[in-house]
Order: sequence, then C-alpha cells, then structure tokens
Amino acid sequence: MKKLLFLSLIAMISCKSFSQGENENAEFKSSGDLKITKAQVVHDGSLEHLVFSITVKGTAGKSVPTPAGQLDGAPVLGYVFPTNLKSTDVGFGETAGIVALALTSHPDFDDTPLWDENFDQNYANDGIIWHPHWVVLIEDKRLAGGLAVKQFDPEKEDVTLPPTNPGMPMYMDSPGFHVVSQRNQIKVIVPTYRVSGKTDFMFDGVAAYMQVNTSKTDLPMLGVYAVYSVASGDLSLPYTVEK
Repeated sequence: MKKLLFLSLIAMISCKSFSQGENENAEFKSSGDLKITKAQVVHDGSLEHLVFSITVKGTAGKSVPTPAGQLDGAPVLGYVFPTNLKSTDVGFGETAGIVALALTSHPDFDDTPLWDENFDQNYANDGIIWHPHWVVLIEDKRLAGGLAVKQFDPEKEDVTLPPTNPGMPMYMDSPGFHVVSQRNQIKVIVPTYRVSGKTDFMFDGVAAYMQVNTSKTDLPMLGVYAVYSVASGDLSLPYTVEK
C-alpha cells in the first residue's frame, strides 16, 4: 500500500492547481545542492548504528531557506528518507502513515529544545543548522508535494510520542542524532536501538520544500509544497540497508 501511495503522489507533483509555498527560494528548483544522485543506509554491526546518507550533484546542506521572519509561513528545507518502518519502531504509538527521517533546516524557529547544534550554549537559536526529525507523513492532495506531517488534536486524542518530541501537535520527534555535511554528502548516525533494532527496512531519498502554517485552517501545519528530486525517480522505496 505504501508503494502505491508514493506512485500516486509522483503523478500529482507536476500539477499546478495546488496550494504553493510562498516563501520558497526560487533557486531551489534548479540547485544542484538538492539534486539527489544516491541514497544509502549502512548498518555498522561493530558499533550497532545506521548511517543514513544522501549524495547530491552540488554541495549537500549548502542551500538553506531565507527567513520569513515569523512562524506562520516559515520555510523548511529537507533531505528526507521515507521508509517502511512502523511508527512504533521509532517511538510513536501505532498510527497509519509513512515513517520518514527528515534532515531539515529552518531559520525562523528552533524545534530541538534538548539539543544545542551550534555549540553556543543557547538551545533555542539553531533551527537553521541541519538536524533530524522522525515524522509520520500522510497524503495531502491540497499540496503540490502531496504530503503533510500527520497532526492530532491533543484535547481529543491520546497519542504516544517519543519523550524527545518538540511539543507540537504532530507526529514529530527531535531525536538529536548527529548530522554531518561534507562536500556532496549529508549523513546522519542513528543507533540501532533507536529504531527497535530494525536493520532490514526499505527506504528512498527525497529533497523537498516544506512550509509551516498556523493561520489557514484548510491547510496542514507542516506540509510538503515542492519535491526537487527523488533518489529512485518514482518514490518506490527500492533501497535496502547495506551491511
């Protein structure tokens, strides 16, 4: 079912009748920094961790969003690994959707209150530094990118989130994994115990533009407004973890 969902989303991406992200940098569409040539996950059994990596034509992580100056409409750039992991594998309660590891940069806000990514002893000023999130994605046909982070109503729904979640009413976690950008690669290290020991999952790689919404009730809080490249070309999650 997940593979069929992704294939249907790809068919939607070129359609221009969807809501667009007004704070998207125009140069993102043609930037080699966002043109993926390879997505890989390697399991290091000696240290029991997984190394997720995306390789691009340009310089990985060099392109970052221009601040919007507020949370509503705040731009978010991401290198995303959609997977076939279960929500319970990464600390969420059981829920439908696509579990993805998203490496993001967003200068208007900081959603990693436990981590100081720029080492300046201020835990609330480093949203622009590339950092990881676990998210659960669902189909959203209102957006050109066809996906949104799954939301919930905290007053009506009793949901389980990892203890490192940033406190937003979405299926999102701020796990604090170390992200490294070097030349044409961006990597993140994930201990296997943080994915319930799973080392045989399927995945893909996507470069995408997302945007925060806090004012429009007919749009999601965090949605995907543009997809710049897909490692597989068709979002079919064809890749397996290497040993």
